[in-house]
Amino acid sequence: MLERRSLKAPIALGVVMIVLVVILAAVWIVGNILGATGEIKSAALSWVMLTTGAVLLAAVLAGVIAYLTLTVKAVNLNRRQSNFIDAVTHELKSPIASLKLYLQTMTRRSVSEEQKQDFHRFMLDDVERLDLLINHLLDVARIDQSGDIRDDEEVSIADLLNHSAQATCIRYRVPPETIEVECPPIRLLSQLVQLEILFRNLIDNAVKYGGSPPHVSVHATIINDSKLAVVIRDNGSGIPLNQRRKVFGRFIRLGNELERSTPGTGLGLYLVRNVVKSLGGSIQVSDRTDGSGSQFEVTLKGVIPCEDAIQDDREKSNP
Repeated sequence: MLERRSLKAPIALGVVMIVLVVILAAVWIVGNILGATGEIKSAALSWVMLTTGAVLLAAVLAGVIAYLTLTVKAVNLNRRQSNFIDAVTHELKSPIASLKLYLQTMTRRSVSEEQKQDFHRFMLDDVERLDLLINHLLDVARIDQSGDIRDDEEVSIADLLNHSAQATCIRYRVPPETIEVECPPIRLLSQLVQLEILFRNLIDNAVKYGGSPPHVSVHATIINDSKLAVVIRDNGSGIPLNQRRKVFGRFIRLGNELERSTPGTGLGLYLVRNVVKSLGGSIQVSDRTDGSGSQFEVTLKGVIPCEDAIQDDREKSNP
């Protein structure tokens, strides 16, 4: 799941820079020799050699800047991958250690029936946590595969949002009213699997990074008679302005990985960005205007007109 960058670009750039330096050195040496021997009598030739040297020097400087840029990107990628490995290791180790402890306790000592039920519930939670992590990684692998293309289908946005909200509430053991969904009967011609990944991750993040207790609002509308706009707001601390573009990168999580109390891999918003891009939509993040927290607005095309949706429902109900 780690991102692999090709070595062709830095190697080619390095070779080009070496060739340019050799040519520049040759021009400088020849120019100095000709100048010392007095063989340069033409002003035009002098200007040609000077211009050639200046162009080569500018090209070398541009190559140095490009190489430095590639180096900085490589360092940042290594740091993000290190954060990713720390996160995945923690996400795997914690539930496994918890499962091992409960199983050892039940094996080595007698426990009451009530304690057994509690242990079983805790172990199911740990298994669910492992399953969620694996599904997350599989989602990333599927999104990264360009050949994974499915035909569009009609999707009920209200059903999809409500289902994602209910699943998130169950996962985090919060009351159903934690997530308020406001969505008229909208149908979208799109890919159901992609939409599930998109809204599941956005709603999950909103609850995970919300306040205490969390409160999330999901509002869907139709804009320009052809596009779907879904706004998801949380009551958390928000995202700093200079970090709002970075949070959509792979392995990106704010702060130090080992000092975070919220579990995660830094892949959720990366999935969101790639799904939105593959569906031809857009996403924007901003602060809430009515309080503290973040606001994610997703815009997607492919809304089915109400008349067509009503006609389709009638045809399905009266075959």
